[in-house]
Amino acid sequence: MSETMKIVLCVILPLVGTTVGSGMVFFLKGAMPDRLQKALLGFAAGVMIAASVWSLIIPAIDMAEAAGTIGWVPAVIGFLGGIFFLLALDSFVPHMHLNDECPEGRPCGLGKSAMLVFAVALHNLPEGMAVGVVLAGMLAGSQVVTAAGAIALAIGIAIQNLPEGAIISMPLVGNGVSKKKSFLYGFLSGVVEPIGAIATLLLTKFIEPALPYVLTFAAGAMIYVVVEELIPESQEGKHSNIGTIGAALGFALMMILDVALG
Repeated sequence: MSETMKIVLCVILPLVGTTVGSGMVFFLKGAMPDRLQKALLGFAAGVMIAASVWSLIIPAIDMAEAAGTIGWVPAVIGFLGGIFFLLALDSFVPHMHLNDECPEGRPCGLGKSAMLVFAVALHNLPEGMAVGVVLAGMLAGSQVVTAAGAIALAIGIAIQNLPEGAIISMPLVGNGVSKKKSFLYGFLSGVVEPIGAIATLLLTKFIEPALPYVLTFAAGAMIYVVVEELIPESQEGKHSNIGTIGAALGFALMMILDVALG
Protein backbone atom coordinates (compact mmCIF):
# COMPACT_ATOMS: atom_id res chain seq x y z
CA MET A 1 0.00 0.00 0.00
CA SER A 2 1.39 3.42 -0.96
CA GLU A 3 2.07 6.10 1.63
CA THR A 4 -0.73 8.27 0.20
CA MET A 5 -3.23 5.40 0.48
CA LYS A 6 -2.20 4.81 4.10
CA ILE A 7 -2.82 8.47 4.90
CA VAL A 8 -6.22 8.48 3.16
CA LEU A 9 -7.20 5.24 4.94
CA CYS A 10 -6.25 6.57 8.38
CA VAL A 11 -8.03 9.89 7.81
CA ILE A 12 -11.25 8.36 6.47
CA LEU A 13 -11.64 5.30 8.75
CA PRO A 14 -12.87 7.19 11.86
CA LEU A 15 -15.53 9.01 9.80
CA VAL A 16 -16.62 5.70 8.29
CA GLY A 17 -17.12 4.36 11.82
CA THR A 18 -19.27 7.34 12.81
CA THR A 19 -21.29 7.12 9.57
CA VAL A 20 -22.02 3.41 9.96
CA GLY A 21 -22.97 3.93 13.60
CA SER A 22 -25.29 6.80 12.69
CA GLY A 23 -26.89 4.58 10.04
CA MET A 24 -28.13 2.26 12.80
CA VAL A 25 -30.95 4.75 13.25
CA PHE A 26 -32.61 3.21 10.15
CA PHE A 27 -32.52 -0.32 11.57
CA LEU A 28 -33.19 0.01 15.30
CA LYS A 29 -36.65 0.81 16.58
CA GLY A 30 -37.41 2.82 19.67
CA ALA A 31 -35.01 4.36 22.14
CA MET A 32 -31.62 2.82 22.83
CA PRO A 33 -31.78 0.66 26.01
CA ASP A 34 -30.12 2.35 28.97
CA ARG A 35 -27.78 -0.56 29.65
CA LEU A 36 -26.60 -0.67 26.05
CA GLN A 37 -25.99 3.07 26.04
CA LYS A 38 -23.88 2.83 29.20
CA ALA A 39 -21.91 -0.11 27.83
CA LEU A 40 -21.16 1.75 24.60
CA LEU A 41 -20.13 4.92 26.40
CA GLY A 42 -17.82 2.89 28.65
CA PHE A 43 -16.41 1.07 25.63
CA ALA A 44 -15.60 4.38 23.91
CA ALA A 45 -13.90 5.62 27.08
CA GLY A 46 -11.75 2.49 27.32
CA VAL A 47 -10.62 2.76 23.70
CA MET A 48 -9.69 6.44 24.12
CA ILE A 49 -7.71 5.83 27.32
CA ALA A 50 -5.73 2.96 25.77
CA ALA A 51 -5.12 4.95 22.58
CA SER A 52 -3.89 7.92 24.62
CA VAL A 53 -1.36 5.76 26.46
CA TRP A 54 -0.08 3.34 23.80
CA SER A 55 -0.48 5.42 20.62
CA LEU A 56 0.39 8.87 21.97
CA ILE A 57 2.02 9.24 25.40
CA ILE A 58 4.47 6.31 25.29
CA PRO A 59 5.66 7.10 21.73
CA ALA A 60 6.06 10.77 22.70
CA ILE A 61 8.25 9.88 25.68
CA ASP A 62 10.34 7.47 23.57
CA MET A 63 10.71 10.08 20.83
CA ALA A 64 11.80 12.78 23.28
CA GLU A 65 14.36 10.50 24.95
CA ALA A 66 15.74 9.47 21.54
CA ALA A 67 16.29 13.18 20.81
CA GLY A 68 18.20 13.61 24.08
CA THR A 69 15.37 15.32 25.98
CA ILE A 70 14.02 14.34 29.40
CA GLY A 71 11.09 12.18 28.34
CA TRP A 72 8.47 13.38 30.78
CA VAL A 73 8.98 17.09 30.11
CA PRO A 74 7.27 17.34 26.68
CA ALA A 75 4.81 14.66 27.81
CA VAL A 76 3.59 16.71 30.77
CA ILE A 77 3.60 20.03 28.91
CA GLY A 78 1.72 18.63 25.92
CA PHE A 79 -0.73 16.63 28.04
CA LEU A 80 -1.73 19.61 30.20
CA GLY A 81 -1.90 21.79 27.10
CA GLY A 82 -4.44 19.41 25.57
CA ILE A 83 -6.46 19.34 28.78
CA PHE A 84 -6.70 23.14 28.99
CA PHE A 85 -7.36 23.49 25.24
CA LEU A 86 -10.44 21.25 25.50
CA LEU A 87 -11.45 23.00 28.71
CA ALA A 88 -11.43 26.32 26.84
CA LEU A 89 -13.47 24.88 23.96
CA ASP A 90 -15.86 23.27 26.43
CA SER A 91 -16.38 26.63 28.12
CA PHE A 92 -16.84 28.58 24.89
CA VAL A 93 -18.63 26.39 22.31
CA PRO A 94 -22.39 26.01 22.95
CA HIS A 95 -23.28 22.33 23.40
CA MET A 96 -25.37 19.92 25.45
CA HIS A 97 -24.43 16.50 26.80
CA LEU A 98 -26.51 13.37 26.49
CA ASN A 99 -29.26 13.08 29.14
CA ASP A 100 -28.61 16.67 30.25
CA GLU A 101 -31.16 19.47 29.95
CA CYS A 102 -28.75 22.32 30.74
CA PRO A 103 -26.65 23.64 27.84
CA GLU A 104 -22.98 24.50 28.38
CA GLY A 105 -20.68 27.04 26.76
CA ARG A 106 -21.71 30.50 25.62
CA PRO A 107 -25.46 31.19 25.44
CA CYS A 108 -26.92 30.90 21.94
CA GLY A 109 -30.18 30.33 20.10
CA LEU A 110 -29.40 26.79 18.96
CA GLY A 111 -31.87 23.99 19.58
CA LYS A 112 -31.17 20.90 21.68
CA SER A 113 -30.47 18.69 18.66
CA ALA A 114 -27.83 21.04 17.27
CA MET A 115 -26.15 21.35 20.67
CA LEU A 116 -26.05 17.57 21.09
CA VAL A 117 -24.23 17.38 17.75
CA PHE A 118 -21.80 20.10 18.85
CA ALA A 119 -21.05 18.10 22.02
CA VAL A 120 -20.11 15.01 19.99
CA ALA A 121 -18.15 17.10 17.47
CA LEU A 122 -16.17 18.61 20.37
CA HIS A 123 -15.05 15.23 21.60
CA ASN A 124 -14.39 13.95 18.07
CA LEU A 125 -11.85 16.72 17.48
CA PRO A 126 -9.13 15.19 19.72
CA GLU A 127 -9.53 11.86 17.93
CA GLY A 128 -8.89 13.55 14.58
CA MET A 129 -5.90 15.36 16.05
CA ALA A 130 -4.52 12.06 17.37
CA VAL A 131 -4.69 10.44 13.92
CA GLY A 132 -3.11 13.51 12.30
CA VAL A 133 -0.14 13.74 14.63
CA VAL A 134 0.57 9.99 14.44
CA LEU A 135 0.55 10.26 10.65
CA ALA A 136 2.97 13.20 10.93
CA GLY A 137 5.28 11.01 13.00
CA MET A 138 5.07 8.27 10.39
CA LEU A 139 5.92 10.70 7.57
CA ALA A 140 8.82 12.07 9.60
CA GLY A 141 10.38 8.62 9.48
CA SER A 142 10.18 8.12 13.24
CA GLN A 143 11.30 4.72 14.50
CA VAL A 144 8.71 5.02 17.27
CA VAL A 145 5.60 5.87 15.23
CA THR A 146 5.01 3.38 12.40
CA ALA A 147 2.47 3.10 9.60
CA ALA A 148 1.06 -0.01 11.30
CA GLY A 149 0.66 1.96 14.52
CA ALA A 150 -1.16 4.76 12.68
CA ILE A 151 -3.52 2.27 11.05
CA ALA A 152 -4.11 0.52 14.39
CA LEU A 153 -5.07 3.85 15.96
CA ALA A 154 -7.43 4.70 13.08
CA ILE A 155 -9.07 1.25 13.31
CA GLY A 156 -9.49 1.59 17.09
CA ILE A 157 -11.09 5.03 16.78
CA ALA A 158 -13.34 3.81 13.96
CA ILE A 159 -14.53 0.90 16.13
CA GLN A 160 -15.36 3.16 19.06
CA ASN A 161 -17.07 5.60 16.66
CA LEU A 162 -19.59 2.91 15.71
CA PRO A 163 -21.46 3.15 19.02
CA GLU A 164 -20.86 6.90 19.22
CA GLY A 165 -22.64 7.43 15.90
CA ALA A 166 -25.62 5.47 17.20
CA ILE A 167 -25.56 7.29 20.53
CA ILE A 168 -25.87 10.69 18.84
CA SER A 169 -28.41 9.75 16.14
CA MET A 170 -30.89 7.59 18.04
CA PRO A 171 -31.72 10.07 20.83
CA LEU A 172 -32.42 12.71 18.16
CA VAL A 173 -35.20 10.53 16.77
CA GLY A 174 -36.60 10.38 20.28
CA ASN A 175 -36.64 14.19 20.30
CA GLY A 176 -38.84 14.30 17.19
CA VAL A 177 -36.13 14.63 14.53
CA SER A 178 -36.63 12.54 11.38
CA LYS A 179 -34.40 9.50 10.82
CA LYS A 180 -32.77 11.10 7.78
CA LYS A 181 -31.91 14.27 9.69
CA SER A 182 -30.72 12.28 12.68
CA PHE A 183 -28.38 10.31 10.43
CA LEU A 184 -27.14 13.53 8.82
CA TYR A 185 -26.46 15.11 12.23
CA GLY A 186 -24.54 12.02 13.30
CA PHE A 187 -22.49 12.08 10.10
CA LEU A 188 -21.74 15.80 10.44
CA SER A 189 -20.55 15.31 14.03
CA GLY A 190 -17.86 12.99 12.64
CA VAL A 191 -16.70 15.29 9.82
CA VAL A 192 -14.61 17.19 12.36
CA GLU A 193 -12.32 14.14 12.65
CA PRO A 194 -10.83 14.16 9.13
CA ILE A 195 -10.66 17.96 9.29
CA GLY A 196 -8.78 17.79 12.59
CA ALA A 197 -6.52 15.01 11.28
CA ILE A 198 -5.55 16.90 8.10
CA ALA A 199 -5.03 20.21 9.92
CA THR A 200 -2.84 18.59 12.59
CA LEU A 201 -0.89 16.63 9.98
CA LEU A 202 -0.15 19.74 7.92
CA LEU A 203 0.82 21.80 10.97
CA THR A 204 3.01 19.17 12.61
CA LYS A 205 4.74 18.26 9.34
CA PHE A 206 6.54 21.61 9.40
CA ILE A 207 7.49 21.55 13.09
CA GLU A 208 8.88 18.04 13.51
CA PRO A 209 10.70 18.79 16.82
CA ALA A 210 7.29 19.52 18.33
CA LEU A 211 5.98 15.99 17.66
CA PRO A 212 6.31 14.75 21.28
CA TYR A 213 4.41 17.81 22.49
CA VAL A 214 1.64 17.45 19.90
CA LEU A 215 1.30 13.70 20.52
CA THR A 216 0.67 14.25 24.22
CA PHE A 217 -1.45 17.34 23.49
CA ALA A 218 -3.83 15.06 21.57
CA ALA A 219 -3.68 12.56 24.47
CA GLY A 220 -4.59 15.26 26.98
CA ALA A 221 -7.52 16.38 24.83
CA MET A 222 -8.79 12.79 24.58
CA ILE A 223 -8.46 12.17 28.31
CA TYR A 224 -10.37 15.39 29.01
CA VAL A 225 -13.29 14.05 26.97
CA VAL A 226 -13.16 10.71 28.77
CA VAL A 227 -13.16 12.22 32.27
CA GLU A 228 -15.53 15.11 31.53
CA GLU A 229 -18.13 13.30 29.42
CA LEU A 230 -17.87 9.59 28.72
CA ILE A 231 -17.22 8.19 32.20
CA PRO A 232 -19.78 10.38 34.03
CA GLU A 233 -22.47 9.56 31.44
CA SER A 234 -21.69 5.84 31.61
CA GLN A 235 -21.97 5.87 35.41
CA GLU A 236 -25.25 7.78 35.82
CA GLY A 237 -28.16 6.08 37.56
CA LYS A 238 -28.47 2.32 37.84
CA HIS A 239 -26.36 -0.39 36.19
CA SER A 240 -23.16 1.66 36.32
CA ASN A 241 -21.14 -1.57 36.35
CA ILE A 242 -22.17 -2.09 32.71
CA GLY A 243 -20.24 1.04 31.77
CA THR A 244 -17.22 -0.21 33.72
CA ILE A 245 -17.27 -3.53 31.87
CA GLY A 246 -17.58 -1.68 28.57
CA ALA A 247 -14.55 0.47 29.47
CA ALA A 248 -12.49 -2.64 30.30
CA LEU A 249 -13.38 -4.28 26.99
CA GLY A 250 -12.65 -1.12 25.01
CA PHE A 251 -9.30 -0.67 26.74
CA ALA A 252 -8.35 -4.32 26.14
CA LEU A 253 -9.31 -4.18 22.46
CA MET A 254 -7.34 -0.98 21.77
CA MET A 255 -4.37 -2.32 23.70
CA ILE A 256 -4.37 -5.49 21.58
CA LEU A 257 -4.62 -3.47 18.35
CA ASP A 258 -1.81 -1.16 19.35
CA VAL A 259 0.58 -3.83 20.61
CA ALA A 260 -0.17 -6.39 17.90
CA LEU A 261 -0.20 -4.00 14.93
CA GLY A 262 1.95 -1.13 16.22
